[in-house]
Amino acid sequence: MKTLIIDDERLARNELRRLLENFPKVQIIGEAANADEALPMIEELEPELLFLDIQMPGKNGFELLQSIEGKTPEVIFTTAFDEYAIKAFEYNALDYLLKPVELARLSEAIHRVEEEQHIPESSGAGSIGISTKILGENDQVFVKDGEKCWFVKLGKVRLFESMGNYVRLYFDDQKPLVLKSLNALEDRLNPATFFRANRKHIINLQWIEKIEPWFSGGLLVTLRGGDKIEISRRQAIRFKDLLSL
Repeated sequence: MKTLIIDDERLARNELRRLLENFPKVQIIGEAANADEALPMIEELEPELLFLDIQMPGKNGFELLQSIEGKTPEVIFTTAFDEYAIKAFEYNALDYLLKPVELARLSEAIHRVEEEQHIPESSGAGSIGISTKILGENDQVFVKDGEKCWFVKLGKVRLFESMGNYVRLYFDDQKPLVLKSLNALEDRLNPATFFRANRKHIINLQWIEKIEPWFSGGLLVTLRGGDKIEISRRQAIRFKDLLSL
């Protein structure tokens, strides 16, 4: 992947270059300290990937992307500030790395680039931005429903509910809809944390407050926040096996 590093801090560029030595598929073809330097390099060198700082003298990272004519490379934002995360994903960023960049997070971001062609569809009423790796409670995902956007840690999502071709996410006091099937989400979620309770629901096991026997050998689970979800008889057997000593 032909890669360009754009950051006004020389030390940050040097450190990122050093970390990227661990990824032989990444070919660094240039560096730029600001948008004015970067734009002609992007036009001439046609990089496939940008590591892009947000706050820079002159045009910021978002304004740089708006100035690119033709096809925009894939973008991984690198910044010391977390308040731009939602806006970054509105620009279809593949990832958002906070400085100082850690090797493990960088590896995850590179993996997202490599798997980009497999990122699930997103359009219509809502979308959820995720790559193909298994997602656990500490992973954050970009969720968009209409004009509203969230950058939410999956550990905060207590419940996923199937609504036809959509899934409703329950976190805090929010209930956005995303264009995704429950089966597709189940394949992506870590089964140690997220459990398929029945045909319509996946629950976050860490949010369980109470468990009661229910009809026909099933269970009734109450989540913190008051949601009551029935675990079907078949899934109740799996549930007991999963959580028993």
